[in-house]
Amino acid sequence: MKLVSYVLHTEGINHRVEMYAHRQAKAQGGVLVGNRVYDLSQVCAWADARKDMELVRRANTVLEFLHLPIAQQRSLSRICRELPVADMHSLDLGKIRLRAPLEVPPSLRDFYSFEHHVKTARANRGLEMIPEWYKIPAFYFSNHRAIYGNDEYLPYPRESSALDFELELACVIGKPGRDVPAAKASDYIGGYLIMNDWSARDLQMEEIKVGLGPAKGKDFATSLGPCLITPDELEDKRIGVGEEERFDLVMKARLNGREVSLGNFKDIHYTFSQMIERASLNAWIEPGDVLGSGTVGTGCLLEQGEERERWLQPGDVVELEIERLGILRNTVVSGDV
Repeated sequence: MKLVSYVLHTEGINHRVEMYAHRQAKAQGGVLVGNRVYDLSQVCAWADARKDMELVRRANTVLEFLHLPIAQQRSLSRICRELPVADMHSLDLGKIRLRAPLEVPPSLRDFYSFEHHVKTARANRGLEMIPEWYKIPAFYFSNHRAIYGNDEYLPYPRESSALDFELELACVIGKPGRDVPAAKASDYIGGYLIMNDWSARDLQMEEIKVGLGPAKGKDFATSLGPCLITPDELEDKRIGVGEEERFDLVMKARLNGREVSLGNFKDIHYTFSQMIERASLNAWIEPGDVLGSGTVGTGCLLEQGEERERWLQPGDVVELEIERLGILRNTVVSGDV
């Protein structure tokens, strides 16, 4: 099941003005099938009328879907394989604008879980690997109120001249929990999506010297999308179970149409199950919480070191692609959107 948030496309106005208007509008949840989107609330009503599944509360948004009991989420995902149905209205993708599936998630944690990325980024600064990295999956909290969706403009952060992208996969929590053991953590996952952890590298480097953060090097933007896919969509790509669950998913990044990164999620050191165990230690996790994997190896300009041609500039188009999850695209612009 592929869940999206969308608003109706506005014809005949400047695209940048349209994007601003859409950010002010309330988005509706939908189910993406091929190139058509079904209204999520109508899908819930259709499912509720059936006799072969548990009762489904109506959900108007993706976050409301994640607040359904996890068994109902699974059942709804299963029967949505029968879409499309002739008697249910749907919209062509060309008639709508996709927004981030979760525009204001309850929280946003970003982990640091690919060894290749950590080693390479540190080596480019003349630093050895951190022994403590192998002891715990580390993370930081980012700004859950600075979320951008697919095809939205990304404003260049002020006081920075070193903007970078970061190619990540994120899991989204589907039921509340506290002190969740890694062996059972996959039961708490409601879905997966592509994440771009935009980074102002010059601001980030200043903060690292202080010993706190990252903060202003990260909190200006995170992109999520284009859709949230439920766990059953990746079942045939799963490697391992329980604490060792990973997925064989090719991950790519393109800059202005040129491929600049190629990796695979199966190479991750810490699994999402281990991240959930760490995140929920002495703390509640809630439906809609986003946990980023951290950058896949080669998944940012920082890793290119002295071979890097330049940092991102206004006008650049960044495309992040993960197998089964689609393509998350943003154009960098100067000024606010």
